[in-house]
Amino acid sequence: MPKMKSNSAASKRIRITGKGKLMQAGSSMRHNLEHKSARKKRALKADQVLAPAQAKKLKGMLSR
Repeated sequence: MPKMKSNSAASKRIRITGKGKLMQAGSSMRHNLEHKSARKKRALKADQVLAPAQAKKLKGMLSR
């Protein structure tokens, strides 16, 4: 039986921490940045931990 392929689109957007949590870059940092405050931009720059329900589905997509 052939190997399962991981979803390459998901692997480009998600990274796995040492403890197995899934991290993603947040949204709202692509455009319209001039009206956001510096404080807001700093907060949005940080990576976010995925919700457990999303993490379960994406682990399957990543063959984990």
